[in-house]
Amino acid sequence: MKATRLRLLPWPGPNGQRAYTPDDCPDGRIARLADRVEAEQISTAEAVLSLSRGMLGTGLPIEPDECTYLMKRLSECLEDMIRVAESRGGRLPEPNPLGAESESLGGQS
Repeated sequence: MKATRLRLLPWPGPNGQRAYTPDDCPDGRIARLADRVEAEQISTAEAVLSLSRGMLGTGLPIEPDECTYLMKRLSECLEDMIRVAESRGGRLPEPNPLGAESESLGGQS
C-alpha cells in the first residue's frame, strides 16, 4: 500500500500548529481552496513589500509606530511565504539520484 503524501496547508491549525491535507486529490475542494489562499498570500506579500519599499525609499524618517506596524506586516508575510515555499517544495517530485547518470547511459538501468 502506497503512503499518501500530505500537503502543508497555507494556514495554521486551530492551535497554531501546522495543518495538512492528503495530497492525493490535487483538484479537490481543500486543495483548490489552499491554492486560492496561497495566491492571495503571495499577492498580499507583494503589496506589503511595495508599500514598505515606498516608505523606506522616501528618505523621510519613519515614526516608531509606523516602523513597528511595517515590521509586523512584513513578518506576517514572510511567515506565509515560508509556509507556501515549504508546501510547494514538499509537492515536487522526488529527485531520481540516478537521473543524470541514467540519461547519459541511454536510459539503461
